[in-house]
Parts: sequence; structure tokens; C-alpha cells
Amino acid sequence: MTFIAMNRFQVRPGHEAAFERMWAERESHLGSVPGFREFRLLKGPEGEGHRLYSSHVIWDSRAAFDAWTKSEAFRAAHKDAGNQSTRDALLGPPEFEGFDTVLEET
Repeated sequence: MTFIAMNRFQVRPGHEAAFERMWAERESHLGSVPGFREFRLLKGPEGEGHRLYSSHVIWDSRAAFDAWTKSEAFRAAHKDAGNQSTRDALLGPPEFEGFDTVLEET
């Protein structure tokens, strides 16, 4: 069964467009990684002083995800993660959540 890796981001009001543009223009490197299936950036509800976003990545397995996090492609994709525009946009670091699929319907 698949593994789903998600990061939740609390984006400051007024920084939504820049945050979305950053993701759209990034060098993702995911397409060449073994076990990668699908990526989505989700825009969620407004909260108290932020807009919720989540990155949602589907992997063939937890092992494929773990291999990605140790790869050169991962380091290349995250080289600018702590830059000033990212720090300005976010209220804090992303919150990671990983899920093993136990039931899947297509």
C-alpha cells in the first residue's frame, strides 16, 4: 500500500500568492525519484492570522519516501527552504504528517 507524506504550512495573510508562486516555480526533482506517484499543493481554510496550506505527496511505500529524504534530489529540492521570502511567508516551520494507506479504492 502507498504512503502519503504531508506538510502543513501556516501562511501569513498577504503572502498567499508568493507562497503559491514559490511552489509553482520550484525545481521539484520528484518526477525522477523512484516510488514517487503524485504531488499536490492544497489551499485550505483561513485560520486565526493565517491561511492553511498542505503539500500532499503520494509514494509507493514508506521506504520510497525515506529514500527520497536521504537523496541528493531531496537536498537539491530543499536548498532554498529557509530563505528570507519563505521565512516572511510562514508563521513557523511546516508540520509533517506521514500516513500508511490501510484502505484504497479507485
